[in-house]
Amino acid sequence: MGAQTVYLTEEGMEDIKNELHFLKTKERARIAEEIAEARAHGDLSENAEYDAAKEEQGKLEAKIAKLEDTIAKARLVDEKHIDSSKAFILSKVTIKNKKTDAVQTYTLVSEQEADIAQNKISVESPIGKGLLGQEVGDVVDVNVPVGTVSFEILDITR
Repeated sequence: MGAQTVYLTEEGMEDIKNELHFLKTKERARIAEEIAEARAHGDLSENAEYDAAKEEQGKLEAKIAKLEDTIAKARLVDEKHIDSSKAFILSKVTIKNKKTDAVQTYTLVSEQEADIAQNKISVESPIGKGLLGQEVGDVVDVNVPVGTVSFEILDITR
């Protein structure tokens, strides 16, 4: 895991801390109980329940470590100190696909907060990277899996 800074809103940081607390308390206890029950079934060399519980424990610990790493690298973003004439994290950017004339509004967020169903796209995504630092009226070419798409920035708000 690199030392790359993760930018989060206060809400995003709170969500991660809540998830981490849940995993460390409820999930760890649940898996420890499964391991104890499986161990009670006797011979561990042929105990599928034990193997499954131990594997689940490994995945849980990896997830906890990743969340702790995210929190350690996180920098909270204060919306009041961001230039709203350019597209940055937390900007709502309305773009028009130059080929199809389709208009879409996205909010640029950290990778951890991205949710395409809510039109929140990661600043790490191809479109997010293409929009960062751009201004209204700019046309950006974004490399996506199907080729290059040109977008015109119609509006930037907070």
